[in-house]
Amino acid sequence: MARIEFGEYKVKLSGLHPKLDALAESLDIARGRDDLERLHAQIESPGFWDNQETSQKVMKQARQLEAKIERYEKMCGDWDDLTTICEMAIEEDDDSMLDELTEGYAALEEKMERARLESLLTGEYDGNNALVSFQAGAGGTEAQDWCQMLYRMYTHWAERHGFTYKILDYLDGDEAGLKSASIMIEGENAYGFLKSENGVHRLVRVSPFDAAGRRHTSFSAVEVIPEISDDTEVDIRPEDIEMQVYRSSGAGGQHINKTSSAVRLIHKPTGIVVSCQTQRDQFQNKETCMRMLRSKLIEIKEREHLEKISDIKGAQQKIEWGSQIRSYVFMPYTLAKDTRTGYEMTNINAVMDGEIDGFINAYLTCAATGTWVTK
Repeated sequence: MARIEFGEYKVKLSGLHPKLDALAESLDIARGRDDLERLHAQIESPGFWDNQETSQKVMKQARQLEAKIERYEKMCGDWDDLTTICEMAIEEDDDSMLDELTEGYAALEEKMERARLESLLTGEYDGNNALVSFQAGAGGTEAQDWCQMLYRMYTHWAERHGFTYKILDYLDGDEAGLKSASIMIEGENAYGFLKSENGVHRLVRVSPFDAAGRRHTSFSAVEVIPEISDDTEVDIRPEDIEMQVYRSSGAGGQHINKTSSAVRLIHKPTGIVVSCQTQRDQFQNKETCMRMLRSKLIEIKEREHLEKISDIKGAQQKIEWGSQIRSYVFMPYTLAKDTRTGYEMTNINAVMDGEIDGFINAYLTCAATGTWVTK
């Protein structure tokens, strides 16, 4: 019986090899090796460290290419090892390696699927960090609790994938949850994966805050934009910015400065508002706010194909019925369903614990193929 299973795995592995070759092409591994050789020569050249800004960018590019090539080579090595296990087991009629083969094959398939999705991240800013903001919709405590549940879901997703995140702003709810928050999720391709999550999220459940046990529908908005480097040109006129200073509060405990060091910037032409309260002084918070504002303005300008920042109209997204990208139902059944891709999961607890890769994968695949669900 085990001999038959080893034979089946050998056929499966044979079928994976062309996919590995296709992956090398889609990831542009050959060009990556050439680029890495060029970067290494640049790093070893005299005077390379004289310009710290340039040298750091080159080092970052080299590290990213090294990691991509190493990941691909590791998948090829895994394929070779699994094929060898199959051949040895069949030749020696030894079923003791079946568990190792089964686990190894599943792990290789998972790595290849993730690499396939990474190959779809071709946007200019897909490799960047992601600035993720949360805003509770109308509905008071119920909506604010839902907003905090989404905050938890995305921070758990970040931790699962080895990304780090830092709180930039956090405004507690009146009784529970949060009114708004902003975090920076840092890691390679953070924006590329999370851009699918930008939009309104709808919750249906029996409210724990309703003594009568009635069903409530709540909405919260998640905004995802890439962190854009300071060397990208953008014209922000000082007279277009209103600065407000307030006392820090919220999630941060002893690390938040309780003096009036928190900063809120309002871009008057567009109505865009950014806030930061987690740096040690007002100047640092303002600098962080300016980076956030620059990133938002550039992302909107390029997404809407506008010629200049002043063309942005500043229309605000409505956090209400009919505008949701995904619905989460806790009763009378459990279901999370994306309105754009049709992808769904019934294990709502797993979703709220950060298992949202299925939704992200479905979005990237639909975006690549143009096969969206017709509403």
